[in-house]
Order: sequence, then C-alpha cells, then structure tokens
Amino acid sequence: MRYQAPISDLQFLLFDVLGADTLHQLERYRDATPDIMTAVIEEAGKLAADVLQPLNKVGDQQGCHYDPKTHEVTTPQGFRDAYQQFSAGGWASLDAPTEFGGQGLPHTLKFIVDEMVCSSNMSLGMYAGLTHGAISALYAHGCEQLKATYLEKLVSGEWTGTMCLTEPQCGTDLGLIRTRATPRADGSYSVEGTKIWITGGEHDLADNIVHLVLAKLPGAPDTTKGISLFIVPKVLPDSGERNPVFCGGLEHKMGIKGSATCVLNFEQAQGWLVGAENDGMRAMFTMMNEARLMVGMQGLGIAEMAYQESLGFARERLQGRAVSGPGNPDGPADPIIVHPDVRRMLMRQKVLNEGMRALALFTGRQLDLSVAHPDAGEREAADDLVQLLTPVVKAFLTDEGFNNANQGLQVLGGAGFTTDWPLEQLVRDARIARIYEGTNGIQALDLVGRKLGLHGGRLIGRLFTLLATHLQAHADAPFHQPLAAAVKSLEDATAWVAGRGMEDPEQAAAAAAPYLRLMALTVIAYLWSRMAIVAQQQLDAGAGNTALLEGKLVSAQFYFDKLLPESSWLLADITSGKHSVMALSDAQWDA
Repeated sequence: MRYQAPISDLQFLLFDVLGADTLHQLERYRDATPDIMTAVIEEAGKLAADVLQPLNKVGDQQGCHYDPKTHEVTTPQGFRDAYQQFSAGGWASLDAPTEFGGQGLPHTLKFIVDEMVCSSNMSLGMYAGLTHGAISALYAHGCEQLKATYLEKLVSGEWTGTMCLTEPQCGTDLGLIRTRATPRADGSYSVEGTKIWITGGEHDLADNIVHLVLAKLPGAPDTTKGISLFIVPKVLPDSGERNPVFCGGLEHKMGIKGSATCVLNFEQAQGWLVGAENDGMRAMFTMMNEARLMVGMQGLGIAEMAYQESLGFARERLQGRAVSGPGNPDGPADPIIVHPDVRRMLMRQKVLNEGMRALALFTGRQLDLSVAHPDAGEREAADDLVQLLTPVVKAFLTDEGFNNANQGLQVLGGAGFTTDWPLEQLVRDARIARIYEGTNGIQALDLVGRKLGLHGGRLIGRLFTLLATHLQAHADAPFHQPLAAAVKSLEDATAWVAGRGMEDPEQAAAAAAPYLRLMALTVIAYLWSRMAIVAQQQLDAGAGNTALLEGKLVSAQFYFDKLLPESSWLLADITSGKHSVMALSDAQWDA
C-alpha cells in the first residue's frame, strides 16, 4: 500500500501537546512558524510516498554491487536519481547551519522527516543520515579551513559523509583500534588501516565521500584516550585526485540491502586532524549521539509502515466470523480486524507507535531548546534531558520498532512470511537498528553507567522533577494513579541501581536493560497522560478532529491497561539482582 504520512498525529503532538508551535519565538527558529512546519511535513510525506517508497523493494531485491577490479559500488536502480532529487529539494540540509547553505530549521522537524524517510526507504535514507552526523561533528570540532572546504558540499548533499569506527578486531571497545595516522610535512596525515561495517563507504550517489576516521597518532596512549579524529576524503578537494582509500568488499546482510555497508582500506590516504590530538572520542560522540537519535527514528519509521500495512490487510482479509456475531453478514466471512487477538496486535502497534513518536518529538523539542533558548539555565535543563533520553530513544524505539514490525507480519499470517508482501522486508530491515550505533545493551550501560551519575545525578533529577510537577498539576486527571505508580517504580529502581551499583558494578550492569525499558515506559506514560488531557480538553471544547481525539483516549486507556503494567515486573527484575544472571559456572553452561 502507499505510505500515508501520519500528519494529523504529528500536528496534534507538535502543536497541541508539546508546544512546538512556539519554536518560532526563538530567534534561531524564527522562520519555523506552524504554517511552515506543516508545509514541510506535508511535502516530506509526498516525497516519501512518491519518490522513496517505490524504490524500497527494488533496493531489497537488487542490493548494491561491488566491482573488485575498480573497487566501486553501484547502488540499486533508481537510487541515484532519488538521492539527487532528495538533495535538490533541500531535505539533506533541513536543520543544517545556515552559514553553510542549510535551512536552520528545528531538529524536531528533522526527526519527523527522518521517520518518514525510514518508513518509506530506510536503506536510501541512510546515505543522507550519516552525512548529517558528519556535518555536525565537523561544525562542532573542525577548524575554519576544514569547515570552509567541506561543509557547504556536505550540507548541499553534493558530497556524502561516513563514520569510520569499527575494525575487524574491535567494535564497542575502540581502544583496540589499529588504524594509524602519521604526520606529513605539510601538516596533513597519512592514514593507514582497515575499517569495517561502514555505511555508505563507497557508492555512486555523489561525487565525493568524506570519511570521518578514528585513528591513533604515533606515541599515543593505547586506549580510548589516545584516539584522534581525521577527515579523509575519497577525492582530494584541491587537486581532484583519488585519495588511496578503497572499498575492499560489501557485507552480505539480512536486510537494508540497498545501503552499501563496506570494508574500507586506508592505504596511506591523506587526512586532516579534526579537533585536538587524542580528543577524537569526544568529537566522534557528537556524531554518534546524533546518529543514535536518528537510528531511533529508523525503528519508529519501520514500525509505522508495518502498522499501516497490517491495518490495511486486516480490514480487507476475510476469515471466520466475529465471536460477537457476524460483522459482515452479506459476505462469506468477516474481516479479521473483528477478532480480539488481531485487534490486540494492531492496538499494540498503534499505541506504542504514537507513544514512541511522542517520546522522540519531546526529545527533539528539548534538543531545540538546548541550543536556541535565550536563558542559559533553560538550555542546560533541556540538554540534561536530551543526554538522559538519547540512549532511551535509541534502544526502546528500535526494540519496539522491530517488535511492532514482527507483530505486523503476524497479522498477515502466512502472507506476511512471503515476499509478495512487504512485511518480511520490514522485519529484516528493522533488525539492524537494535545493533548498530552501539547495541541496545550498550545504550543501557551508558544510561546506568554514565548518565545516572552525571553532574551528581542532575540529569535524572530533572526527569523526576518534570514527572512530579505534572502529577501535582493534574491530580484529578485520568490515569493519575497508574502514572504515579510507574514513577514510584522508576524512583525505587533508580535508588536500587545507584546503591547496589556503587557496591558492585555487576549489579548495575545486570539491571541496565530492564532499567532502560522501565524509564522508557514511564516517560511514555507521562506523555500519554499529556495527550489524554489535551484530547479531553479539546473534545469538551468541541474543537479538533473528533475521531483522532476520541481515538487518543481509547489508546491511552490501552496503554495504561495493557502496556504500562510491565513496569511492576521490570522493577522486580531489577531488584532481584544479578545472581541468576551471573551464577552459572563454565561447566554448567553445557552440562
């Protein structure tokens, strides 16, 4: 079916619930009026449906092709034209800095476009997605000469960017990297080594590919404290000569086959230092944190498309009769949407998708406030929430994005297991999002190991203040009691993790994944409470889209009845401790 951008839900969230209609009051976003934002959303939906989605199956069937003689990669048929159209329309530069040709629009708006792009063609969207991260890293940490050389071309989409971290012997533990950068007489560096799993490392979509590469200088500490960041272009900007960085092959993947995932060999390629020596991890985290939020939107985008496909199928597929009596008495059978089990699967998709969208856009708005609010205290408070919620957005949206795609396939039954329907591709494509840019287990460790204790616990304190203020202000609102109970569970879990984790780090590590999930469910419960309050207010006033508003109340009820109760057993999981996780001896694993 043709992708339908969830415009009504987006407008309700942005303008009625989250207050993004006031972003244009900030000087940095003065052009982002509600009318402009709505126009961008509508046009992005058309681009996704008309240009990107028709190529999604093509990309899966054809994949990318590597020529070992030339070391070149050819993308699927139609990808280059679609990418050029995407770039020419300014979609690659939506929130990029205006001084380098970007439009300077809010990050929240980019989150929305990211969702639509990933709903319609995740593989194609990844080429521009990694480029955006390279822009942010270079803008934040590059010298003026590097910015002048690269940013305008990257912002326009004329060039693309990559992030080169992983090597054959190391992934998360980047202190083990072997790529080396040796100083040259002209101030540049000779970069030598091999990187693997590089998204967009070689392709035919753009004239140049700009690699951001982690490497170690001579004599640098053999840990993460000895890592520096370098910019290494495929084509040298000054001379137009080919830099000796070559694709050594493509990964053979279960999904996202239209995205070129490459082995890259740097054969004394010329590069330039970005930022200070041995400060590469800090610079790279600028790119990685942005990429993690983008990957969260990949999970949501896939989940939304899976929901639309399974809902359409359930409305048309005739099978059996409703247990309450025929719903289609003139036909041979009822559509399967009448069956409670099918409705449960559809409701889980719908309610989680809308809740995840609220979490993502709430985080996006905080990101906008963190860079644009005139008050330093407000910027700090917003940034604290962004830092805290980034691993939550990445992990929860990709976990549940995959689960919802899987639920969508189940709705289709046997049809979903065939390539005649798009669900099996969506399931395969969604699976990688839980792995790359730091596996979801790493996100959980980041949350409990770094974010909870950061600035003396200030980040988690911001969240608890936000939740407590909402509960106090809406004591008589629907769902107050279950929300308060979930907040109490999160408080108890936080105290347990903080206390036991200080005594024994393994306790915190064993609790990390359920703790992250508990936080996600609690914050989404807070957002469903806000959505339900606004929906009821608008219904009482006789304003808004009645069907959408009434649907919000039903969906909120489903969330608090069927999904939030998981928080109680997550607390039990956390406080049961590490013993049953860690107790097996080596001999007991396969006894």
